[in-house]
Amino acid sequence: MARATEPTKAPKEPNRLKQMWDVFKMTRKYDSKAIWYMLGGLVLPIITGVLLALLVPGNTFFSGLLYIIAGVMGGILVLVIVLGRRAERAAYSQIVGQPGAVGAVLKSSVRRGWQASEMPVNVSPRTQDAVYRAVGRGGVALIGEGPRSRTQRMLEDERRTVARVLPNVPITFLYVGPDEDSVPLYKLAGSLRRIKPALRKAEILAVSNRLDSLKRPPVGIPKGMDPTKARAPRPR
Repeated sequence: MARATEPTKAPKEPNRLKQMWDVFKMTRKYDSKAIWYMLGGLVLPIITGVLLALLVPGNTFFSGLLYIIAGVMGGILVLVIVLGRRAERAAYSQIVGQPGAVGAVLKSSVRRGWQASEMPVNVSPRTQDAVYRAVGRGGVALIGEGPRSRTQRMLEDERRTVARVLPNVPITFLYVGPDEDSVPLYKLAGSLRRIKPALRKAEILAVSNRLDSLKRPPVGIPKGMDPTKARAPRPR
C-alpha cells in the first residue's frame, strides 16, 4: 500500500526577538548613532525609576520595587520606539535622491488624517522631477521631488489646477530635494502633520474625491526604484 504523503509544514516565521535583532543590525549598518540613542532611551527611564524608589518619602520595599520595574518596562518601550524611528530613517537614507522616493514615504509613513498616493500627479520626462499630492486636515499639500529651481514651476502649475476646482481649500508647497531648505525625506510625514488644520474629516473625503476626478496618467513615471521595498522593517 502506498504510504500517505505527509503534509508539508509551512516554514516558521522568525520570532520577535530575531526580527528586532535583524532590524537593529540593518539600522546600525547605516546609522552609527542609533545605538547611543537606544541606550539613552533604555537607561534614562531605569535611572528615573531607581531614583524614585530611593527618594520618594514613605516608600516600602515593594513600592520601591514597583518604581524600578516601571522604569525597566518604560526603558524597553522607549528603546523599541527609538529603534523603529531610527530604522525607518536608515531605510529612507538609502533611497534619498532616487526617483519615486517621495512616493515610498507617502505609501508607508503618511497617516493621521492624511491621504496620499505613491504615484505622482506630474513628472518631467527629461529630469524625472515629480509632483506628489496629499490631502488631509491641512488642506492640499503639493510635494516637489527634485531641485526647487526645477520643481517650483511644476508645483505652481498643479496649484492652479487644484485651485480651479477647490478655490477655498488651502494649498501648501513642500520641497524634497538637494536644496538646503528642503524637507529631508525622513521628515516628510512629520512635516505634513505639522501643517495647520483647516478641514474636517468629511471635508477631507470630499476634497479627495473631487481631486480623484481630475486624475490623469502622468508622463514618465519614475522607474528607478520599487517604492514597496523602501518601507523600513518595524519591530513587532
